[in-house]
Amino acid sequence: MRKITHDDIENEYKEAIREKYRVEKNNGKHSHYLTNPSQALLRDLCWEIFNSQPKVDDLAVYRTFFKAEFIPKEEDASQKYTDKFKKVGAFLKAERGTAKISTVELAAILVDFEPRPFRKFVKKEFESDQPKKENVFTGNVIDSINETNFSTVTLDFEKEPESSKAEILPVPLKSKSINLFLNVKEKILHRFKEKLKMTVIAVALIFGLITAVVYFAFFKKHCMQWTGDHYEVVDCTSNNEKNLNVVIPLDNDLLDFKKINACDTTKCFLNNGEAIIWYCKTANGIDFFNDNGNGRHPENKKALRPMTNYMFSRYLKGKPCE
Repeated sequence: MRKITHDDIENEYKEAIREKYRVEKNNGKHSHYLTNPSQALLRDLCWEIFNSQPKVDDLAVYRTFFKAEFIPKEEDASQKYTDKFKKVGAFLKAERGTAKISTVELAAILVDFEPRPFRKFVKKEFESDQPKKENVFTGNVIDSINETNFSTVTLDFEKEPESSKAEILPVPLKSKSINLFLNVKEKILHRFKEKLKMTVIAVALIFGLITAVVYFAFFKKHCMQWTGDHYEVVDCTSNNEKNLNVVIPLDNDLLDFKKINACDTTKCFLNNGEAIIWYCKTANGIDFFNDNGNGRHPENKKALRPMTNYMFSRYLKGKPCE
């Protein structure tokens, strides 16, 4: 039987959502939003769905994705989050290899995939694929000792050897034999307890070692810091006196976010006019970036803005590439 891992189920969940998207964009009731899922169209679809009796789980996804509560029947408050839908569209069209779970969960809502969220999908997969298990324990203490490869002495006080049926042993000799058996049994049990104690200690040490390895390999470097023109993964306790930028929690989506040297040959717009380069004015001039990132300049925290024809003409037109 194939062993199903958490990653397997997560990949199945993502592919199932994309398959639902491919169906919905052709025949679904929201196909006019999904046929060409631009950031603005996905934003409008999201607002329409959440204004029509959203589920409790969906509201939790909204809160996680936008870092804000959904307030119904008001002006579309998601206008300021338009850029965040770029990642959702890229996931649905399979343009990105990875996506945060909050992005995947919002995509599931937009295509009305069920079961959602992921924990419900996992539960369904587990119940349908997991074979029934039975825990059976048989035997007495002596049987258990035999299974641990200890030297044992078979004790049986109810049956007598065939050769002894005709013999009548004196009472003192019989009591002595019983005492001997009891002493042997006590020694065996003592050895078993000592072995069990050593096993527990060994397991605890191994578990502690694994925990330490996992911590230093994964959690200790679960942060990142802006360095020059990109984010670098660093120790969460990093204290680099030469780098005064704030150490923040690791966000895999920001690892591709970079400051670029733009010039008059830099492609700043798609064929439909949508900007793919972002800028921010600084004390030393203007910085350009290959993405919107988290919407803020990593150093001065000012809002990033999409490139416009005016900004291109003013700052890049006629500027040669270095």
